[in-house]
Amino acid sequence: MIEAIGLTSIPRKEQPPAVDNVSFEAHTGRVTALLGAPGAGKTTALRLMLELQRGRGITYFRGRPLHGIPHPAHEVGVLLGDVPGHPARSVRGHLRMLCAASGVPARRADEVLEAVGLVSLRDERLGTLSRGMDRRLGLACALLPDPHTLVLDDPARGLAVGERRWLYDMLREHAAQGGTVLCSTADPKEAARFADHVVTLDGGRVVADQRAADFARTRLRPRVVVRSPHAARLSVLLAQRARSTQRSVEVVREGGNRLCVYGTTCAEVGETAFRNGIVVHQLADEVGDMGPGAGAGAETSTAQGPQPSSAAIDAQTGPDSEPEAAAALYSGPEPEFASPAPDSGPEPEFAPPAPDPDPEPEFAPPAPGSSPEPEPPTPAPDPSPEPEPSAPAPVLVPKAAPAASTTLEPPQEAPADDIPQAAPSQQPTTPRPTTVALPPPVLVRPAPTPLRPVRYEIRRAAGVATGYIVGACVLAVSALTAVLLARIGHTPQPRLLAAWPVELPLPPAALGAGLLGALAFGDEFRHPALAVDRGTVPRRLGLLTAKLFVASLTALALAVLTVGCTAEVLYLVYGSELVALPADWPALTAGWLALVTGCAWAGVLAAGVFRSTTAGLAAVVAVPLLVVPAVHKMTEGLSARGPVPFAGRLKGGLPPRWPFGGEQQLEALLRLLAQPVGGAMALSVLALLCAYAFTGLRSRVR
Repeated sequence: MIEAIGLTSIPRKEQPPAVDNVSFEAHTGRVTALLGAPGAGKTTALRLMLELQRGRGITYFRGRPLHGIPHPAHEVGVLLGDVPGHPARSVRGHLRMLCAASGVPARRADEVLEAVGLVSLRDERLGTLSRGMDRRLGLACALLPDPHTLVLDDPARGLAVGERRWLYDMLREHAAQGGTVLCSTADPKEAARFADHVVTLDGGRVVADQRAADFARTRLRPRVVVRSPHAARLSVLLAQRARSTQRSVEVVREGGNRLCVYGTTCAEVGETAFRNGIVVHQLADEVGDMGPGAGAGAETSTAQGPQPSSAAIDAQTGPDSEPEAAAALYSGPEPEFASPAPDSGPEPEFAPPAPDPDPEPEFAPPAPGSSPEPEPPTPAPDPSPEPEPSAPAPVLVPKAAPAASTTLEPPQEAPADDIPQAAPSQQPTTPRPTTVALPPPVLVRPAPTPLRPVRYEIRRAAGVATGYIVGACVLAVSALTAVLLARIGHTPQPRLLAAWPVELPLPPAALGAGLLGALAFGDEFRHPALAVDRGTVPRRLGLLTAKLFVASLTALALAVLTVGCTAEVLYLVYGSELVALPADWPALTAGWLALVTGCAWAGVLAAGVFRSTTAGLAAVVAVPLLVVPAVHKMTEGLSARGPVPFAGRLKGGLPPRWPFGGEQQLEALLRLLAQPVGGAMALSVLALLCAYAFTGLRSRVR
């Protein structure tokens, strides 16, 4: 169960809040629709519920706020917008990566793919999926951890009729198995079709909170849609016929050659058009929308809705007039729909009632044998010349009569989209059997281990070709640079093996390691697979440790491969003179590996702090360009105060003998830190680590 209490967004400058004191409930075992026009505040309300946006109010998921749930992904499955994933990642690889992050077995990805019908597309890239397949993948991501609650923001936007039906069948099946579903939509007919409960938002406030049956009865209004090149003349004729027969009919001109007629049937409109020689291009039943406030107070009163005065009607329906907006409601001496009969059942209160107490709606022609009494408004005394009895039916567009119904059924009356259909017989008149099946539940969840974020990071890094491409480019550039430096000459052998010219601030291997480190966090913000929106990547210590660990392994591998590749190329081109092992190779190796690893760490931390891959790479490049000169000046100032250099004073300040040894390793470390590049890299990594910890604590306080 979801309980949203007092959700209010923070208003911008001199503007009202997008959501103002929104409170509602979504019960277990039901599908709740959050209905509203674009800009009504649906997405903002969902973001406030999921604590993705700052504001007031609180939301309880089965009695607990989201920040109080140990594993929110196991409780709430979320889909806001498109699927947040790298476009070059495969469908199966994306789900297996999320399995590692959620702590569910990897086979869960195949089970979910089979449930959503994406088994045949499991090797396709995310960037090549169509809109319908993207929606299926989004639902698969939401169902992957087997959550109890589903929160989806307009998941059927842009889908075809069949895809919409499948999606809503899946949501209803999840609710039938004891889950809670909250889904936003902008289409009232769609909300009445798939939801059990409808919460209507307008201007950031709740204007109606009612069951789907009450919502359909009070807000959805049956009508007849007509398209004709003589729409203005047909509108006048329909108004005159309604006045002569004392019927309550409303004719609305919706631009061009389209008319919407309320309070009549397709047969009567077609008969009027036929008798007056008016060509009709379309004639169909439809369900109209009465506006967001139509359902308010539906259970306690029977409002009739707005009705224009008859004086305005008479002024617009002259013989030479062409009504542009509408020829409004016509009424006889006594209003025929003042109040429904006690036994009228769930007849829509906006439908024009007949004297017969039978509650059959008048917007659909009666089926044979459905009612023993004919409909009263059939005009017997019509002064116009009538066609011969053998003439064809007066309706110009052939239309099969749907079966009679005693209640308003929006899913059966309304088309799946806003385009009216000319033949309602093509729409199913009975609910289709549910053929969807949810993935099996996760019965046993493994205990959290430190290896879970490491598995996630390995799948994230290995799931796309970016890392392999960067590594190949680094090796190729390093080999080419080493060959050119050897040809020019005057380059020390350590710099030659590392392919590090004196003119460059960093070698290609260090820049590549920094770029891969920056991508480790930059991709999380660019394609946030761990979060439902940009900028909400969880700042957990385990995730940071996993990223630093994997980045270190990648940097070490890149450093070793770079030296090996350049040495092999130099041996093939110039012989063995340039690849001889130097005498101090342990210290050089340690410094080389520390430099590449430090660049990778700086890229990871900077991208995590500034939430950008570009910022992470810029921080790596800024170390030799900005930090190294500053550290060099600091060390020169400290060395000028005495005859012994700063590195020597560091060594002299240590005890002569350590109880467990290790003097040589510590001396090598101090010598490395005493160098300008080593000290600058150490200071930069320490500063970025402190900044990352500060931003993490700040987000928790918020």
